[in-house]
Amino acid sequence: MSAVPAAAAPTAAGRYVDTRVNACAGSSGCRPGIVVHHWHKRGSASRGVGWVYASRDGRGDGIARWLVKKPGDAWKTGGKWKRAGRVGGDFVETSWGRDGHTGPIYPRGTRVCVQFQGLAAKACVTLR
Repeated sequence: MSAVPAAAAPTAAGRYVDTRVNACAGSSGCRPGIVVHHWHKRGSASRGVGWVYASRDGRGDGIARWLVKKPGDAWKTGGKWKRAGRVGGDFVETSWGRDGHTGPIYPRGTRVCVQFQGLAAKACVTLR
């Protein structure tokens, strides 16, 4: 007899809510942009962050990090500074984590932002 892990069971997928949220900042274009995949079990107030994606257009440095702020807490670094790769023209992108129900867990209402070196604007989303 072999046991089936809970994550592989057919009903396990129905217990989770997967969400992708995105935002742009800056006065022109998407300087920078953020996409966050987060997930949670139905009825839970916790949110798991599977991956964070950062992008920007325009000239400038392609080094980014992501930041996190739990409700009532101070800003903390979520991901270390990382070089973003050029995708085409002046557009760069990078990401942290991987898709799926992995990564750090935060309470609902947590803010996640991406920041590029040399760029004052940050793009942020809230985990609902």
